[in-house]
Amino acid sequence: MFKLIGKTTPYATHLCSQTSLSNYYRLTSKQIISPTFQSLRNLFIQTSDTPNDHALKFLPSMQILGENETREFLSGREAHSSPLAVKLFSVDGIKSIMFGSNFITIEKSPHIEWQLLKPEIFSILTEYLTNGLPVINLDGEDAALASDVAFNEDDDEVVSMIKELIFTRIRPAIQDDGGDIEFVDFRESDGTVFLKLKGACRTCDSSSVTLKNGIESMLKHYIEEVQSVEPIEEVEEATPSQASISPRSRGTD
Repeated sequence: MFKLIGKTTPYATHLCSQTSLSNYYRLTSKQIISPTFQSLRNLFIQTSDTPNDHALKFLPSMQILGENETREFLSGREAHSSPLAVKLFSVDGIKSIMFGSNFITIEKSPHIEWQLLKPEIFSILTEYLTNGLPVINLDGEDAALASDVAFNEDDDEVVSMIKELIFTRIRPAIQDDGGDIEFVDFRESDGTVFLKLKGACRTCDSSSVTLKNGIESMLKHYIEEVQSVEPIEEVEEATPSQASISPRSRGTD
């Protein structure tokens, strides 16, 4: 099964420290001209400071959106229509993302240094942009949030944070292994999160290890109200009382 904590990108081994000459990067298919990346085709990414010390503009040598068009995302779930933004939000310390016609502005948390964020940001941008994938998906299933993590006006702050982590961190890692995970409920009385493992992960021998050492550890680390994570089987989901789930349903609209 997958590892949620300390997961590195496949480009981590290609990263080295940035030189003081400039913030200008060149990517080429034959050799590493810049000290930072190797890519499938030529791509230039330049960075530019902003008046906000915690925000930085990334300037790829390609068009991102239409002329004078911008899209801003303040959380991973808000960014569900943009696979690139979702990938960027998986990086610890990123607070907001805005796409422009030829730039990407990223705002970070004050306690995180840019020197720690830049290598992973450049890795994500390099892999995504060189593959020619759409920055924004405007229609189809890709533009819709799954019902279990969709926005619900009845959700309190804790449930919203749980859904955010499931969408941006947990679900993508599990889907990489041929499975999926569904948020069912959160019981406030004892801080228990109820989840349903699906696909390959449902019958995997190491699913219990994944649930406790991966998912539970991550949720407890970021959300102090969470005390434990418990799986829900198909039969239990049909009879919530047998699984001791609280009456209120957080996983459906």
